[in-house]
Amino acid sequence: MAKSVRNKSSLWFSDGCLFLGGAFSALLLVWGFWSFIAPIPITDPNFDSVSTKLKTLKNPRTVPSTVICSTSAAETTTVPNLRHDPPEATFYDDPETSYTLDKPMKNWDEKRQEWLNRHPSFSAGAKSRILLVTGSQPTPCKNPIGDHLLLRFFKNKVDYCRLHGYDIFYNNALLQPKMHTYWAKYPVVRAAMMAHPEAEWIWWVDSDALFTDMEFKLPLNRYKNHNLIVHGWPTLIHEAKSWTGLNAGVFLIRNCQWSLDFMDVWASMGPQTPSYEKWGEKLRTTFKDKAFPESDDQTGLAYLIAVEKEKWADRIYLESEYYFEGYWKEIVETYENITDKYHEVERKVRSLRRRHAEKVSESYGAVREPYVMVAGSGRGSWRRPFITHFTGCQPCSGNHNAMYSPDACWNGMNKALIFADNQVLRKFGYVHPDLQDNSVSPIPFDYPA
Repeated sequence: MAKSVRNKSSLWFSDGCLFLGGAFSALLLVWGFWSFIAPIPITDPNFDSVSTKLKTLKNPRTVPSTVICSTSAAETTTVPNLRHDPPEATFYDDPETSYTLDKPMKNWDEKRQEWLNRHPSFSAGAKSRILLVTGSQPTPCKNPIGDHLLLRFFKNKVDYCRLHGYDIFYNNALLQPKMHTYWAKYPVVRAAMMAHPEAEWIWWVDSDALFTDMEFKLPLNRYKNHNLIVHGWPTLIHEAKSWTGLNAGVFLIRNCQWSLDFMDVWASMGPQTPSYEKWGEKLRTTFKDKAFPESDDQTGLAYLIAVEKEKWADRIYLESEYYFEGYWKEIVETYENITDKYHEVERKVRSLRRRHAEKVSESYGAVREPYVMVAGSGRGSWRRPFITHFTGCQPCSGNHNAMYSPDACWNGMNKALIFADNQVLRKFGYVHPDLQDNSVSPIPFDYPA
């Protein structure tokens, strides 16, 4: 095989190329480091052109986060450190600490604050941090389509939490087997408080309730002096003594000692106690319109508000200014009109038609708010109902209230789920063309101009 021969000029040329290539690489490296140290921001894009130009750089400013604990360890970061749990003892290390309802918790406010002090990265935003809790039975649904419906209801809750940065916990285990049916949620809520000391609020939402306004956020500032929020009407509870004066299928409860004490009393009316039958008789005597003899959580809550109001009522907020949870029968037929009204607003306000990343959806809800505020809220409003609750339909068992036909329940649930899903899918470029049609279609640019 012949050998290749290189003369001096070729060697010089080759070495020169290597030198120039190395120098060029070094320049690229220096430039890369400089770019990393001094990033070049992008100014507002010109939407008339597909391409955009890079302008002069501006360093991002660090905005200090609001903290709730008076500790020098407070940090400016808004991102909780999920990989740091200091070795110092907390309430978790106390063998007497229990997650169950049968062992009362004492000094919870101090213990929870101590935990936050030891985990300062969770302090930023702690006063408004929410954990949504929901769940269903541990066995398959008797209704053939029940499990599918529960999956769609859960998807809806996951969508809402993702849009607003909330954590969510779904439970399908009976933590206290004797506390069944509507009482099953209280051991879960109690355990959630213990497992999530970083959350200020635990938000229970029944499995048959769904969010039908994906932009609306709870007005937490309105509840700053209260610890329990339910949908209800004071006159129906205090004057009419009606057990339907509130609905306990959706409630927001503060993660604090007051709430633990209140739930201890509330749960003492449940089927796990020897006084269960006596409480059933007492509740039925107090609320004459109660149709069944068993002690239930909703009537029990109404009793504590009406009869023990001096002890509890001041910290309980009965929300009736918007659909904190809304009765489905008076809501589902309004969805088409609501959709049309929202489209009218969007045709007038071009910024609401702008395509955007899902993560910044809250900013568009804020832009929309002044335009939908004029619609008011509640019955007769064209504003989206916040939560539609299918009380009486029982999608899992199929044993719906005799007042409704099966088709009314199933069609109503499907309609509500599609109405809510359209608000989510639109961020992904699709929409259900009809509220009774599960198919989807891509939406054109500048929709719905």
